[in-house]
Amino acid sequence: MTDHLRRHGPPPATKVSDGPTRLSLAEAVEAAGLTGRGGAGFPTARKLRAVAGGRGRPVVVVNAMESEPASRKDQFLIAVAPHLVLDGAVLAAAAVGANTVHVCLPRTRPDQHQQLGAAMEERRRARLDRVRIRLHALPHGYVSSESTSLVRWLNGGPALPAGNPPRTHERGVTRRPTLVHNAETLAHLALISRYGPEWFRRTGTAEEPGTTLLTVSGAVTTPGVLEAALGTSLSTVLDRAGGPTEPLGAVLLGGFGGTWLSVEHLRTPLTRSELAPLGAAPGAGVLIALPRPACGLRETARVLGYLAAHSARQCGPCRYGLPSVAEDFATLADGRADEELLSRLRRRTGLLPGRGACGHPDGAARLAASALLAFADDVGRHLAHGACPAVHEPPRIPVPPATPPETWR
Repeated sequence: MTDHLRRHGPPPATKVSDGPTRLSLAEAVEAAGLTGRGGAGFPTARKLRAVAGGRGRPVVVVNAMESEPASRKDQFLIAVAPHLVLDGAVLAAAAVGANTVHVCLPRTRPDQHQQLGAAMEERRRARLDRVRIRLHALPHGYVSSESTSLVRWLNGGPALPAGNPPRTHERGVTRRPTLVHNAETLAHLALISRYGPEWFRRTGTAEEPGTTLLTVSGAVTTPGVLEAALGTSLSTVLDRAGGPTEPLGAVLLGGFGGTWLSVEHLRTPLTRSELAPLGAAPGAGVLIALPRPACGLRETARVLGYLAAHSARQCGPCRYGLPSVAEDFATLADGRADEELLSRLRRRTGLLPGRGACGHPDGAARLAASALLAFADDVGRHLAHGACPAVHEPPRIPVPPATPPETWR
């Protein structure tokens, strides 16, 4: 706590200096151009205003679940700067009029509980916060980090997506307006409050300012979490991770629900606007480098098997569509495809998006469709000649077991 205050100064205030003027937190965040760093990229100021303008006393929820298996950024942030995350959460509570902050962590990471619990105790002894902060341990499933999953669990139900409407900012925890923010977003909030929107805009691009945390893994010299300005090219990010250890065939951007990009797109800047024409987005801040000798179809099939097992199975796309796509992709990767498989796979991936209770099937469909494009040559060879020799090599991407959590509660 002492080191944190020495480095960043006193706890931030809801009035932010911007030259000669004083801005409310929502105004400062809007001027800074901060968007959510949890994956969706929603404007943070709009969330603050929506919750503050709701009926009843609001609630703030810190989403530190980080259920994306390839991501480590929130774990890293909580390990090195837990007070920055809590500063942002308390600040957001003050801005919207909340008196309670719920911090949601997976129960499979006891180290995080210890780190945040110790930070909360330090703040309690220093009488730093005027709001109550509660720490919760949730089941660790892929969809349990979805915002409505957190709200549903805090209301006594399973950690599964509830679908919309109503939206959480309208009626969330105990039917009150609820602000759900990713841990990294709240850390940025605390920094903007201290240093102002102009400081935040010194990095990034004019349209997408600031920095973001990225988890870089795969065939790079120094895998890990790094901070990069938005607008940095994907190739530069890989170079900052020590560079590729062998020639690359493709990169997976955004995580397990992200997009495969061929190496010809590595000069693309890391912004939503530049990535959108490629059907990609920064997502959960994940970049996985796949070496050329690896079989991208097999790696994709393994990820799809995991996503199918970790679905909520509450709607048709997750109960039937996603397992069928995963099965088809496994058949393709194994070189056992029939003549109708490719057309069937494309049809099924086209049917999944926009039909589920949450975005889980959309991400799986995006991954599958992008693999068919990025590894088009491999698709042709697998269909014509069977599985490639790389299928029998050790996997390159760590994928957890394709088994759902024992309990959602």
